[in-house]
Amino acid sequence: MTAHLLLQNALLVATVMTLLWGWSVFRRDASVVDPWWSIGFLLLAIQTLLASGPAPAKRLLAAMVALWAVRLWAHLLWRSRGKAEDPRYRAFRERFGPERYWWVSFFQVFLLQGTLLFVISAPLQAALANPVAGPIRWNHLAGLLLFAAGLGFEAVGDWQLHRFRSNRAKRGKVLDTGLWLYTRHPNYFGEAVLWWGFWLFAADAPWGLATVLAPALMTFLLLRVSGVTMLEAHLKKSRPGYRDYVKRTSAFLPRQPR
Repeated sequence: MTAHLLLQNALLVATVMTLLWGWSVFRRDASVVDPWWSIGFLLLAIQTLLASGPAPAKRLLAAMVALWAVRLWAHLLWRSRGKAEDPRYRAFRERFGPERYWWVSFFQVFLLQGTLLFVISAPLQAALANPVAGPIRWNHLAGLLLFAAGLGFEAVGDWQLHRFRSNRAKRGKVLDTGLWLYTRHPNYFGEAVLWWGFWLFAADAPWGLATVLAPALMTFLLLRVSGVTMLEAHLKKSRPGYRDYVKRTSAFLPRQPR
């Protein structure tokens, strides 16, 4: 991974986030960043692959990134159609005031998420820029298995949640069937698992093992920052039966309910 390619990737991320910020100012909706965040990883992966040259393991990883990114983009875009700005961003907009939030959001939302994108993508950059990449090895197959398990958990969890929300008779109730019987956040669990799969692709790249901080950071964010912790604070207030659901169901790792 050369310094020149790192700079190119950083500029790509900065450009994508700046364009998204401009679109959000026009729309007055900072939550436009959410569906497109995963596409930023895909664009970065494509640029790194084109700059470093193809290899079987690299092509496989790029295909995995594309599958994950496009699925998540389509899911979040479909889920947000016709809806107002996400309550998290709306609360920030009210706190800072609309006359200031248009520029505050660049630093608070878009620059921050761009920085996280660049840091978390470290295993992808290391693996796709690997100058000695050869045939598909054991670590790539192990990474593929983890990725498939994680993506399956995430996609099935999202589909089950979509079906539940589409049923008017279930409005205000708690989803506790399917994968949601074993973990309160199967989609977040799946997301964490697939990122550990991505990391395994970097295991045979120079300094690849050091990028373990990226999936660790993603797991921490999902558990303690923008994922489980933030969402559950809202659900405990808005869902009457959610506190009982918390008592009997694992927060993250799937297991039999109590």
